[in-house]
Amino acid sequence: MPNASSLSYLRFLGMVVVRAFSGTWRFYAWMTVLTAIALVGLNAWGHQLLNGMRVTDLSDHVSWGLYIANFTFGVGLAAGAVMMVIPAYLYDDHDMHDVVIIGELLAIAAIVVCLGFIVVDMGRPDRMWHIVPGIGRFHWPVSMLTWDVVVLNGYLLINLHIAGYLMYQRYLGRTPRKRWYLPFVFLSIFWAISIHTVTAFLYQGLGGRPFWNSALLAPRFLATAFISGPAFVIVLLEVVRWSGRLTFGDGPIRTLSSIMRVTVLLNLFMLMSELFTALYTGGSHATAVTYLFFGSHGKSALVPYIWTAVALNVASAVLLYLPRTRVDKRWLIAACVCAFAGVYLEKGMGLIVPGFVPSTLHETVEYVPTVTEWKVTAGIWALGMLVLTVAIKVGLAVWTGRVRDASAPASAAAAAAAGAEAST
Repeated sequence: MPNASSLSYLRFLGMVVVRAFSGTWRFYAWMTVLTAIALVGLNAWGHQLLNGMRVTDLSDHVSWGLYIANFTFGVGLAAGAVMMVIPAYLYDDHDMHDVVIIGELLAIAAIVVCLGFIVVDMGRPDRMWHIVPGIGRFHWPVSMLTWDVVVLNGYLLINLHIAGYLMYQRYLGRTPRKRWYLPFVFLSIFWAISIHTVTAFLYQGLGGRPFWNSALLAPRFLATAFISGPAFVIVLLEVVRWSGRLTFGDGPIRTLSSIMRVTVLLNLFMLMSELFTALYTGGSHATAVTYLFFGSHGKSALVPYIWTAVALNVASAVLLYLPRTRVDKRWLIAACVCAFAGVYLEKGMGLIVPGFVPSTLHETVEYVPTVTEWKVTAGIWALGMLVLTVAIKVGLAVWTGRVRDASAPASAAAAAAAGAEAST
């Protein structure tokens, strides 16, 4: 016979399933759109599996393209979500405590997106067992790729534990025990920095690719992560507040926008430093930079991407420092959209592809993503948004005390509800 604890956990899982498939017509419309996009992506991936990677524009010259570009950006988004955890737990920011669960759930959804792009980039994903410890040849600690496998999956498990434990205790009307979640919170802060650092080291360690051989690459990765993460969270918080599912003050948004005001300028400064080093001193590093920003030998497929990214990053910096942005949320959201899109282009196509163009044989073979690649990419992001939507919907229902275990003691349930009232 299952004990009371097992039954309560089964009820909790049942509640999650029920809440995930119930809602208003707006919820159903949103989920229908995301599901349709995800299915289009799944169909395109099936076409890719059937016909091979020849349906993409990847080649021997450019072996990483749109998929790895999105993977790199997704890792930064997952790492940037920790910007809600640091103020809440390291600096005991009570305003941030009210919404910190959103950062945890965003990190989970972002890692799902990252893993999705890794899978579709593999020509034979059925051979993934080769990197499973104890089964395949897990070449650790020499291979940076195996370090990436460890930190990404470790970060996913850590955030699943933190978010799951806190929500389950709130569902039961109990006060969470710090020993079961606080050490993992501090570990997640270190781990968030490590996932993007290891990803940067993965590129920096490729000696045959001069474009990535820069000591500034890892710091730039972290700076851009602390732009895209807070930018996405600010917009998400405004959507959550507009929906009425969670009420909170402007403290969290002020904190995140203050972080962005520093990191957008830091990112632009490091970009200028990289450009000066490459273009003033010349050398092999300058070849890829010249192609990226100005084109080379009549080929300039990436020039629109990078100049659009620079324009959006500069626009976001200007908007964030305008006095009107501090009082008008529409201007702040515009700044966040510009920052998010600018980092996406800069860290995506503007970072990955130039590492291969020109090639090590000094050939300029350009890469332009095919329709199949764009469909698969859209499908994976739709999957990530599906995960995030369900996680936010269920998480906030539990977090605010609207859903709780019927068998919870009345006093404990009242205390949990009171705590939710106080926090909102």
